Amino acid sequence: MPKTDHPLFLVLTAPSGAGKSTLVRMLRDEFPSVVYSVSCTTRAPRGEERDGVAYHFLSDEEFDRRVAAGEFLEHAVVHGHQYGTLRSAVEGPLAEGRWVVMDIDVAGAAQVREIVGRMPADSPVRRGFLDLFIDVPSMEELRRRLEKRGEDAPEVIETRLRNAEGERARKGEFAAVVVNDDLARAYAELRAAALAKAGGEA
Repeated sequence: MPKTDHPLFLVLTAPSGAGKSTLVRMLRDEFPSVVYSVSCTTRAPRGEERDGVAYHFLSDEEFDRRVAAGEFLEHAVVHGHQYGTLRSAVEGPLAEGRWVVMDIDVAGAAQVREIVGRMPADSPVRRGFLDLFIDVPSMEELRRRLEKRGEDAPEVIETRLRNAEGERARKGEFAAVVVNDDLARAYAELRAAALAKAGGEA
């Protein structure tokens, strides 16, 4: 566990292809006790996805019940399915003094930011909250990365690029922006920002 004065609630947002997942993996490799927040969804599992690992898979009825009970920190409908983060997934580990990392889109990050802003100043969630935007050097570089990884059809790549433009337009809403033009340097920046917020050292 990082030696810090208090727990960290790290929210990361990035365009698809910016390298966010790689940076999260590097952080968890260095600090294995960091908790990755697993979201809930009403969509069906895909491929090898397992409940509680990729997502917590819920029925629409169960999801709605939890929304009504105020159990979600944030939730939204994406492509016809509901997605959300349970408060317990964040508040529980923070209460234990651990770091929590959340990977979320710009709209979800804005929702979390608003909710956290209404919490008491001494709340572990508010005290440890840090939202970072992982950016790419340019749209041309993002196109190159998306085409190189070969996972998406051309029309999907175009959709991701259009989405990225909208996401990048909102990066000023975040506490800081880390440009991933060099992976080692980007990780060093992310790591330094996290440790500074948590008041600690490696």
